[in-house]
Amino acid sequence: MSPQLVPSDLLAKSQKILFITHLALGDYTYLQNFFQAFARRFPHIEVHIWVDELRRSSRPADWVHLKKYALYDWLAACPFVAKTYDKTYSPALYRQSIDEAREQHYPLVVSLATLRPHLYASLAREISPDGFVAGMKNEPAFFAIQRRIAYRKLNTALNPDGLRQPGQHITAIYAGWFQSFFGMQLDEAGRFPSLDIPEQWLAAARQQLQQWGFSHAPPVFINPFAKNNKRCWPLSRVVELIQAMRKMPAWAQTCFVVNVVPWEMDKARQYFASQGLARVQLFSADENFFQLPAILSQCGLIISVETAVMHLANAVHTPVIALMRQKNPEWAPIDEKNSTVITTLNRSDWVKAITAAQVTAVLASVEPT
Repeated sequence: MSPQLVPSDLLAKSQKILFITHLALGDYTYLQNFFQAFARRFPHIEVHIWVDELRRSSRPADWVHLKKYALYDWLAACPFVAKTYDKTYSPALYRQSIDEAREQHYPLVVSLATLRPHLYASLAREISPDGFVAGMKNEPAFFAIQRRIAYRKLNTALNPDGLRQPGQHITAIYAGWFQSFFGMQLDEAGRFPSLDIPEQWLAAARQQLQQWGFSHAPPVFINPFAKNNKRCWPLSRVVELIQAMRKMPAWAQTCFVVNVVPWEMDKARQYFASQGLARVQLFSADENFFQLPAILSQCGLIISVETAVMHLANAVHTPVIALMRQKNPEWAPIDEKNSTVITTLNRSDWVKAITAAQVTAVLASVEPT
């Protein structure tokens, strides 16, 4: 077994740690358990998390949605996270956040960033000039001098590709990271995602369904949106699926909630208004993150492209049909009993290559809740 990368004596005397990562909701759905386990293992260490916004922009028009990123609500509600750096979405705020972090004089900084890890090695050292800095390290090409210089700023490094094994779920990959850095072990049961949804948002979700007239039976939730266009499903495909399900006796009276990202809501409203579909409502978690899992928990079935929704479905124990590319099988929903995965035919295909007929073929053997 490889030696623990972060020395035990340093962990014993450190009072705080900064984790740097480019978190998305899907990442945190699983990483949450590892941060919580770390806090239990080292109760004397405050857990601080730097959320680096990969969509950082100098355009003020972009900040409206970036600063309301739902993940920040979730992190704020986690009692084991003492501090979050969540204002990295503009260059100016990014610099301010670095200055704020430097004032903390972190004795220990660990970067879990796997995209452009050399940049995060430099960021970690800039935040903690004199502390112990650990991070991810991909083996750079011989001529990649700047990357080699950046990696020298780390006290210790982990090559994430060196830990990967065929067929591993993302939670097993994360488990390897935390074992390598901290000597921690989290069994499979401990890796299963969970959510503590505040009652106010559960009550709001139930009230919303009543207002829509959906309270007689749990609706079907359809999510066609992801950050990456390669993982999105066209709205036309959503309409096609709803129309096809209406022709199936078991689903003929089903109500539908269609998830829409806030910046696409106006366009989606216009499109669905032109389709004349009854018992279909558009939804967006535009007030708080917990609006989303609260609604998901009240649905009988979730149909989602490969994004956070399909993982949150497992966390709230609602059956899910996941529409995925072949590219990242490690990100399949973890709850195999309550999850059905439909993958594209070819590795190069985008999610939009999956047809409504493929979904209805699966639904033919699924009874509504």
